Amino acid sequence: MTGRGLNLRQASFLSDGFEVYSIDPLDTPSAEDHIVFTIPSESYPDSSLRALHRILKRLERMELPGKDHLESYLRHVTRRNRRPGTLNSNFTSATLFLELIGHNGKASLEEVTRADVETFIEHEQDRGIKITTIRTRLVCIHAFLRFMVEEGVVSPEVFGRRIRLQLPERLPRAMDPDDLRAFLGVIDQTQDRAMILVLLRTGMRIGELLGTKVRDIHLKERRIEIYEGEKNRLGRVVYLSEDALGALEAWMRKRNPCREHLIYSTGTKGTMTYATARNRFRLYIERAGLSHKGYTIHTLRHTFATELLNAGMRLECLQVLLGHRSIEETRRYAQLTDKTREEEYFKAIAKIERGAIRADDRYDHELAAILEAQEHVTQHG
Repeated sequence: MTGRGLNLRQASFLSDGFEVYSIDPLDTPSAEDHIVFTIPSESYPDSSLRALHRILKRLERMELPGKDHLESYLRHVTRRNRRPGTLNSNFTSATLFLELIGHNGKASLEEVTRADVETFIEHEQDRGIKITTIRTRLVCIHAFLRFMVEEGVVSPEVFGRRIRLQLPERLPRAMDPDDLRAFLGVIDQTQDRAMILVLLRTGMRIGELLGTKVRDIHLKERRIEIYEGEKNRLGRVVYLSEDALGALEAWMRKRNPCREHLIYSTGTKGTMTYATARNRFRLYIERAGLSHKGYTIHTLRHTFATELLNAGMRLECLQVLLGHRSIEETRRYAQLTDKTREEEYFKAIAKIERGAIRADDRYDHELAAILEAQEHVTQHG
């Protein structure tokens, strides 16, 4: 068996792991070529293993340069306990990239250069793909190529100067207070009201709430424990306001106690899907006459953050409640809610409107700024 690598495409999954047969497709296997080992399923989430199995079956049917290297990378991503969605995103992005370089005449990953990455970006732009999607795919491709650099397959020169795609920064949009009152006023279903008020008062992502189990909720302490964030797998605790607590208690009295998850669809054994939750939200938006406003279910999270900042909460506290790894993510909300900047503006504009500003005021201000800068240079020169 020396020199032959294990091929996960020949894997068959077992209840306590999966069985792998080492078969070189160019050879006919003999008895000694048949190696079986078991990887305990505790090492990987079952959903990730199933996703990997499906992906590798698709990959087997493709003709791509560097296909074996891609398989190795996907196994590496699975070992790092990544979600099925992450696996699929990496697979889609990498196969699009490999298809393009193959079309351009390159037969192996060893031939990849920085120009190939730039060509891929231009190709996606020419196809009319949204820049946000291109950026996501570029992140996945960079991760794949970086792994290949570490494996000694791709030259480090691929990562000379980082390629950045400029994207107009969108500020998170909160719901207008009058619109919010109208929206909450039309919610008549107990579960829907609990779902929407919990999202609005905790800042949870919809995926996090749909994954919440009854045992994660502590009504007496008025908190919900999120063991794994939907986006970044960062666990945290969020708290319940009076109205959210009341809505939850009303739903607890009506819900089926045999169901494990807090939110679920009646008539099905599973949890409520994203699509169903969004459709419920849109139903009430239409009832409130707000369809033209462009509100989405994620707007509830933005509204939560904006209202807390307006009420004086510090950014550092809000960062933890939102589950942001970087405070820069949270700081975007401050661009909409900075009361100090608002007060400074109206103070200055009132002075202008009164005609109380003189030409000398501007020059005195400029002179003071120059003198201050000169003093700074003297002290630190």
